[in-house]
Amino acid sequence: MYYIDPHIHMISRVTDDYQRMAQCGCQAVSEPAFWAGFDRGSAEGFRDYFRHLTEVEPKRAALFGIKHHSWLCINAKEAENVKLSREVIAVIPEYLDKSNVLGIGEIGLNKNTRNEATVFQEHVDLAMKTNELILIHTPHLEDKYKGTRMIIDMLKGDRRVSAERVLIDHVEEHTVRLALDNGFWCGMTLYPTTKCTPERAVDIVEMVGPERIMANSAGDWGKSNPLAVPEFIQEMKRRGHGEDVIRKIVYENPLAFFRQSVRWPKEAMADDGHSREGAREMSAAR
Repeated sequence: MYYIDPHIHMISRVTDDYQRMAQCGCQAVSEPAFWAGFDRGSAEGFRDYFRHLTEVEPKRAALFGIKHHSWLCINAKEAENVKLSREVIAVIPEYLDKSNVLGIGEIGLNKNTRNEATVFQEHVDLAMKTNELILIHTPHLEDKYKGTRMIIDMLKGDRRVSAERVLIDHVEEHTVRLALDNGFWCGMTLYPTTKCTPERAVDIVEMVGPERIMANSAGDWGKSNPLAVPEFIQEMKRRGHGEDVIRKIVYENPLAFFRQSVRWPKEAMADDGHSREGAREMSAAR
């Protein structure tokens, strides 16, 4: 079965991961800008990072028939430094015309601080001025519900924001309805700690259904699994869910959200034998 990983940090993964993902049916990945494991000291460091996301990583992915897309921002963990954040936000428009960029992300909150909220709102302002999609990072563990509530309140307080153009990621059992009930898309991150296992993700699907929801690995430089989405597929099959429902979550839903971007390619590709309509839409994969 074809799938898309809508949130994975391939800059931190070895080339063998691309090969294994392709063998499991991965057609496209979406890579948000994220924390590098240390706080960067200048906007120039981010300029080089954005070049890697928009120039280098797509070429590495293409070697395995995978289409690479990216998002640009300064992440919530570094957003406590408002001065640096504003310098980075000023750089982002230079890269928004790159063909693989889907929008602004992953922006959000880390510790739910005033500075993080300020930088979040300035990212949203840029996205609205440039008509970009938004990908949201929600905080970990005990901060998650409060942070998700804060994020949604800020988004709903900006009349320019259309909920259907925002993906709220890292949802869990106690935040998924908060995102869906307010009209947003949501992502379940299949991560061994702080987020969601494949088994819990299937529980969530059984709780809320398959509409406006997707699954991702968020594979990065920490303990994570770039094949987490195929594991989710297998768990869905084990519980008796049909291929149409599974394909909707791992393939068609990401397509429906990402194709709102003007830079999501429109060319067609071959059918996978399961979904002719899905194959026609899988323009970003080949």
